[in-house]
Amino acid sequence: MALLQEWRDIAYSQTADKQQLQKFWSEYFLTEKGIYEELLAAPDEVVSGTVKDLAEKFNVSVQAMTGFLDGINDSLKVKNPIEEMTEDTTVNLGFDKELLYKNMVDAKADWLYELPMWDQIFDEEKKKLLYRDAKKMNTIVKGKKVGRNDPCPCGSGKKYKYCCGRN
Repeated sequence: MALLQEWRDIAYSQTADKQQLQKFWSEYFLTEKGIYEELLAAPDEVVSGTVKDLAEKFNVSVQAMTGFLDGINDSLKVKNPIEEMTEDTTVNLGFDKELLYKNMVDAKADWLYELPMWDQIFDEEKKKLLYRDAKKMNTIVKGKKVGRNDPCPCGSGKKYKYCCGRN
């Protein structure tokens, strides 16, 4: 079984005891925070290696590293093959700093986007801008509603009610 599926079976288990699951996530979030602190200390350095090597480098289990790779994958410049990943799969952690910050805000992970390392990477103004952009990412803006007597948006030149507005 692929590592990612094992991780998801444990992390998102519907049958696990709620207290155990809460403890699992609390421990994982601390682990995740530690890895990000190391990565953000040298944000331009691309860390790579096998999943097993990275787990050893960051002193975490292969399972925790799998969860971390799943979480950071959307913020990487080059995505990792996380779906079919094994312990010996070579992966990289070359992240896009702005995208990572936005994704942390979008995930409501304040323990990550408020890390002090971000102050060395972005100034306050840039962080505010990225924060606003992240909050807008999932906002749906509806366009102006077409009135029945307005010109049809399809470009036919007819009124909407006589063109695309017909039932």
